[in-house]
Amino acid sequence: MAARWREVVILSIFVVGVLDTTTFGANVTYDHRALEIDGKRRVLISGSIHYPRSTPDMWPGLIQKSKDGGLDVIETYVFWNLHEPVRNQYDFRGRKDLIKFIKLVAEAGLYAHLRMGPYVCAEWNYGGFPIWLHFIPGIQFRTNNEPFKAEMKRFTAKIVDMMKQENLYASQGGPIILSQIENEYGNIDSAYGSAAKTYINWAASMATSLNTGVPWVMCQQKDAPDPMINTCNGFYCDQFTPNSAKKPKMWTENWSGWFLSFGGAVPHRPVEDLAFAVARFFQRGGTFQNYYMYHGGTNFGRTTGGPFIATSYDYDAPIDEYGLLRQPKWGHLKDLHKAIKLCEEAMVATDPTITSLGSNLEASVYKTGSGQCAAFLANVGTQSDATVKFNGNSYHLPAWSVSILPDCKDVVLNTAKINSVATIPQFMRQSSNDDVNAFEEFSSGWSWFHEPVGISSKNAFQKRGLLEQINTTADKSDYLWYSLSTDVRADEPFLEDGSQTVLHVESLGHAFHAFVNGKLAGGGKGNSGNAKVSMEVPITLAAGKNTIDLLSLTVGLQNYGAFFDKAGAGVTGPVRLKVVNNESTIDFSSQQWTYQIGLKGEALGLSSGGPSGWVSESTLPKKKPLIWYKTNFDAPSSNNPIALDLTGMGKGEAWVNGQSIGRYWPTYTSSNGGCTDFCNYRGSYSAGKCRKNCGKPSQHMYHLPRSWLQRSGNTLVLFEETGGDPTQISFATRQIGSLCSHVSESHPQPVDMWSSDQTTGRKSGPVLSLECPFPDQVISSIKFASYGTPRGTCGSFTHGQCSSNWTLSVVQKACIGSKSCSIGVSTDTFGDPCLGMTKSLAVEASCT
Repeated sequence: MAARWREVVILSIFVVGVLDTTTFGANVTYDHRALEIDGKRRVLISGSIHYPRSTPDMWPGLIQKSKDGGLDVIETYVFWNLHEPVRNQYDFRGRKDLIKFIKLVAEAGLYAHLRMGPYVCAEWNYGGFPIWLHFIPGIQFRTNNEPFKAEMKRFTAKIVDMMKQENLYASQGGPIILSQIENEYGNIDSAYGSAAKTYINWAASMATSLNTGVPWVMCQQKDAPDPMINTCNGFYCDQFTPNSAKKPKMWTENWSGWFLSFGGAVPHRPVEDLAFAVARFFQRGGTFQNYYMYHGGTNFGRTTGGPFIATSYDYDAPIDEYGLLRQPKWGHLKDLHKAIKLCEEAMVATDPTITSLGSNLEASVYKTGSGQCAAFLANVGTQSDATVKFNGNSYHLPAWSVSILPDCKDVVLNTAKINSVATIPQFMRQSSNDDVNAFEEFSSGWSWFHEPVGISSKNAFQKRGLLEQINTTADKSDYLWYSLSTDVRADEPFLEDGSQTVLHVESLGHAFHAFVNGKLAGGGKGNSGNAKVSMEVPITLAAGKNTIDLLSLTVGLQNYGAFFDKAGAGVTGPVRLKVVNNESTIDFSSQQWTYQIGLKGEALGLSSGGPSGWVSESTLPKKKPLIWYKTNFDAPSSNNPIALDLTGMGKGEAWVNGQSIGRYWPTYTSSNGGCTDFCNYRGSYSAGKCRKNCGKPSQHMYHLPRSWLQRSGNTLVLFEETGGDPTQISFATRQIGSLCSHVSESHPQPVDMWSSDQTTGRKSGPVLSLECPFPDQVISSIKFASYGTPRGTCGSFTHGQCSSNWTLSVVQKACIGSKSCSIGVSTDTFGDPCLGMTKSLAVEASCT
């Protein structure tokens, strides 16, 4: 047995080594079991990283951390509206440099999956479609429509040709082993009737005609025609079956968390559940699995969709928004990937044999004719642990878990038992004191510009009736002014003593601010579930001429659903003046309105900090609507990722050195209900489960990429819509507060130790390992250490009824002063503080 497993381990190491130094150049095909690369079936683990949601200086680190985490493939969408903002004018610079990104993936020795769509969804503005597409005469999106198909083919062919010119397909020696056309069309195709089938067949034919030399996939498309591989997206895909016995079982989106909306709580998906879902997929015959997202990143600029998608696209991913490892998620999945790869040779050789071991208990065995054997044991029950008999041995299976046995005998990993380090991330404010004006230490003071209320542009125009916003602005700005004047006679009921006059406004969304005679009277906003707004704003009128100005605004265009491109925005009415408890009304909806697209500050280029119009001689206006703020500042000195804490501001957008860090809205808080301090990972996950941060701002920290900064002389510009105090904002750096691990004697043998032990025939017990997250750090202190029956979680460990007196000194000796340390979890190391009890070791450390 030991000799045979020595061969398997050596082969596994050889495969990894080949991938590290490969020049690619592969024939990629597929059969019913797996993708085949140069005739060899592969089990492949992939992760999504969207190149424009990070910066080019971050890309190498993100890709390397993905490889270190056990990924084989990096998956990304291609964002049409990013690359062709104007028809036939392309942009592939900076964060848009798709070719550079793919080449970095290749340099790391990883494969790539290019999901061209070109509809991407992705919580991205307009689903990735350029807005000019909307204005092509006779066009209908995503159906059997000739104008749309012509544009879709042109852009898809453009991307394929770019990849070919750089020899980036595997057939040319490059890393791209898969391409995707369309995206989750099967979720909504019924709305398009019979034309949907014609369209999807055309899309498949068009894509294959481009001769990429690699397979194409269509996700969530049950009727994907050959040779397209239909794939699964969702929280769980173990029950998914391809539409042909000739196609492999593939999972293109395993949602590692969920996206954040302004007004929503922060989603969290426990790693025990995520690992369970992955193991179940491979247990039941899957061979390609992709995390969506592995690094979520940031929605810079006006790229968010939704509407109401927040600027942070962290997604609770294994690598967080700032590029740091999210532990224990990253580490536990790394261990899972290693365990799965130990089973690869058996898995690709045969289909699994699945048998029941009891109620909610299941075994899957991959056994080859040559005697190789790998097994997965699952307890899909949500309430009770179980002990099962398998191959003559007894195995303990926690509820909602899978155990992996690469030799059909020894458990190397159970998805519910974490042997990975945990960390507590924190934002450390960059200030030498506790003054709320912390930003002032780095800045040179503020200047400002008052955005005019209402019409200020010579390009304003008049139209009778209320115009839909997207057709009017073509999304060149979030903002559209609606303005009119009305005369009110002194004897009208709107001016009577004691009467309450309201302005009734109905809008398709997403928000609006109402100004009466130049003063902010109120406004309204929708939410991620319903963008429409219907509000009655109390107002005060004067006898004679009154001016009503409505500033309508979008918060990212619709990105999902059948006919999503037809979802409008803006004040479409009715707009009425009325007296509460009175029949008196005036309907303004069909009157002549004056319109202005965008803001004066936008036209002046204030976002780049230009010299025109700024004031600094008088008192800084605070808590006032429609103010542009500007300051110059020096960058914080540390090397950690930087965030801008915009607490104190209302709603708007922020720019640093002319680059937008995105929309901010810290005053939009989540509801008080729906969150819990304890998250039970057992049972099916949904986006509403295990949420955090209820009753607090959905987002107040905004990622500020270091590559956008100079050491000094940086410019920050804020446009504030509703009223804020810029002196309250501050810098913070993303850091790791504590490093923890909690390992029981009953944990399966660690994958690394198990692999090496197969070559020696020895057995090892569980090991607790700690490693500081940054290269220049060492473990500086041990905050807590207990071997016995410790309780709690990272940051709140407590001693149980028994604890070894030697624990702290042993851990300090092994760890302090080192970047990493490993400690055996056994009585051999610490003695036995409580005979006959199962013991564990819990440690919390600090790194500096």
